[in-house]
Amino acid sequence: MKRINRTFSVAPMMDWTDKHCRYLHRLISKNVLLYTEMVTAPALIHGDSDRLLEFNKIEHPVALQLGGSDPDQLSKATKLGCDAGYDEININIGCPSDRVQSGRFGACLMREPELVSDCVSAMIEASTGAEITVKCRIGVDNQDPNQVLPDFIDKVSQAGVNSFTIHARKAWLNGLSPKQNRDVPPLNYDLVHRMKKDWPGLEIVLNGGLQSFDQAVGEIDKGLDGAMIGRFAYHNPMEILSNADSLFESNLTNKSVQEIINEMLPYIQNHLDSGGRLNQITRHMLGLFAGKAGAKIWKRTLSDEAHKKDADVDVVKNALRNALEKQNII
Repeated sequence: MKRINRTFSVAPMMDWTDKHCRYLHRLISKNVLLYTEMVTAPALIHGDSDRLLEFNKIEHPVALQLGGSDPDQLSKATKLGCDAGYDEININIGCPSDRVQSGRFGACLMREPELVSDCVSAMIEASTGAEITVKCRIGVDNQDPNQVLPDFIDKVSQAGVNSFTIHARKAWLNGLSPKQNRDVPPLNYDLVHRMKKDWPGLEIVLNGGLQSFDQAVGEIDKGLDGAMIGRFAYHNPMEILSNADSLFESNLTNKSVQEIINEMLPYIQNHLDSGGRLNQITRHMLGLFAGKAGAKIWKRTLSDEAHKKDADVDVVKNALRNALEKQNII
């Protein structure tokens, strides 16, 4: 089994980290680990697995995130993920949505470490090359994270999991929306660092509240194995993802925004030729000029034009030209 470098990764995000988003992120960064949106094990087993598992070969290293709580279903889904070629298969023990709770998976499984152990054991046995990992919270509702998280890590690591990505907040399953669960519960980075000190042989990756590349590096430098950023990497990919490659290689020359966009054009054209819509891709590109001159006109041009039925690559070219004019580059 090939070991994956998880020094820096982009969090799995529903409705965001689809195959088009991941393709864009891979053009910006050669090395960061990319995650799919969460896919439920039953959806893979009983649905269109080819469509749900589709990814472009340039996305490697890429991880599939699964949701579920039935060891047999997760075993079958793991086998499908391995057959599709994913480098890692991660089980979601962190999502707090009502839909996830009703299916008995996600963050509510923080209450059932023995069941999670059974699930990951089945996944490890079914894997034919992909590493099995866990993404979890520090606890839920009125649980005491200082007791719950160590117990969870102890039991699940004994089942064979060596890598934990920890969202350093509790999840409140009643009273807070999924969006509020990303912001309202207080962060507890110190507890995550303590888990690394208590289990030095495990890989511990921090998630939650990280807003910049420098902040992520600061936490890694304190002793953690890696950092995972979600929304801020999505909304400002050039600042965060292009810098992230410096953690993997030295003497790198970062691509410009213009180079990234020009590299996207053949991919976009292929998508259009296959019957796709322009805005299915460009919605992930809105943050490319974040913090730079031209950002507003870039976003406005794409937002106003890309959703139209006949929108083609000329919309992107025009948006780029407008943005560069604002920067006095052309």
